[in-house]
Amino acid sequence: MAGDDFTKLDEQEFGAFHWRTTLTTGLGVFCDGYDLSSVGIVLPLILHSYGDPSLTGLQSASLAASALVGAAIGALAFGVLAQGGRKRFYGFDVMILGVAAVAQAFAPDITWLIALRFLLGIGVGADYVLSPTIMAEHANRANRGRALGLGFGTMWPVGALVAGLFTLLLQSLGVHDDLLWRIVLAAGAVPALAVLYFRRQMPETARYLARIAGDGDAAAQVITHISGEVATAPPRDERRFGLVFALHSHGIWSAAILWMVYDLVIYATILFGPSLIATSLGLSPLKFTILSQVIFVLPASILMSVFVIDQVGRKPLQVWGFVAGAVAVGVFALLQDFLLAIPILAFIVFGLFNIAQTGPGLVSGAGILGVELAPTRVRSVAQGITVAGGRIGAAVSAFFFPLLFAGMGPAFSYWVLAGLALLGAILTQILVPETGRISLETLTEADASAALAPRL
Repeated sequence: MAGDDFTKLDEQEFGAFHWRTTLTTGLGVFCDGYDLSSVGIVLPLILHSYGDPSLTGLQSASLAASALVGAAIGALAFGVLAQGGRKRFYGFDVMILGVAAVAQAFAPDITWLIALRFLLGIGVGADYVLSPTIMAEHANRANRGRALGLGFGTMWPVGALVAGLFTLLLQSLGVHDDLLWRIVLAAGAVPALAVLYFRRQMPETARYLARIAGDGDAAAQVITHISGEVATAPPRDERRFGLVFALHSHGIWSAAILWMVYDLVIYATILFGPSLIATSLGLSPLKFTILSQVIFVLPASILMSVFVIDQVGRKPLQVWGFVAGAVAVGVFALLQDFLLAIPILAFIVFGLFNIAQTGPGLVSGAGILGVELAPTRVRSVAQGITVAGGRIGAAVSAFFFPLLFAGMGPAFSYWVLAGLALLGAILTQILVPETGRISLETLTEADASAALAPRL
């Protein structure tokens, strides 16, 4: 069964269809980055508007967790729903994002804002499942990493960057604080609703049509449309395996654990980034974050997506990214006082850490492992599980690292982060195979056990 006419998809050049698909799917991820970042940027303005100088511990935890919990639930739910069609539900995710974004602007109090953030999170989780799954199933073999890296790994920080720049623009125009935060949050609906039409126009993936729906003729039409070559009908996937067995045998739990470890590390960087280095540089946390994105994160993400992830491979990029990140955090743990005395050096070390973490961010953090390791028949469910793993890691990091930082001190916290990064490198090397430039059918068909064996 491996191969079939999917070879025509795998061997075609990266062309106009792939760029259009990358942009259409990536705009949803842009919305995710914008929506998840914007609330933290304007939170002081929200509190002032509601007359609350600060949040209670429960409110703070709920506001931080609501979107993450919603994303986990949305990922699991839409992972199951997408088994009934990728396109059928593609667009509902950004519709949820758009409606929730606008509704936030009219939240009468913190409780309502928490509830709406939970709803928005459901849309985020849905998009984390649908976009990488559709991108992977449409992509060619040689450039699948580029499509996922640019469409998911790069567009998220672009969305976060735009949220910061838009806030600065409104501040420079003298917009009143009470109106400013409402405009910033509601503006997340613009790209979400703008891309809705284009998502509905995308074809259903040929792999879904053939392997799950059993409509080989429709699959052949999609392959012919994309590749420009006449295709024959691929067969349905008739293998009989249980879902739990399929997920275990194809390493999905490993992918979920690795995304969890990545989010544990990356969500804790606020401990020694905007909260410490920005002050030393005389910058606000917002301006510091924007500067870091422009100088370090985005150039690294684009360059690695285009020139590294497919050419070098997923495993080396993630392993050495984790190792380099651990070294950067270790340097900060050993030399924090010296680095903060010369803030530009601290900024450079922080930047090197962000460049290093771009590697794991384009692999685990972009959901590549979940969609590449899972057979088409369970791919969306598998992606839902890996996304939920990442959201759990993010929630744990957001809750417990500030407590660790306050209770055990900065140096101990940095060493914990370094240890987690090294753990990520070790687990990547042991648990997952190299998936770059290999067709999805070779990676996931029953007769491809050799390709699935972890390569040490």
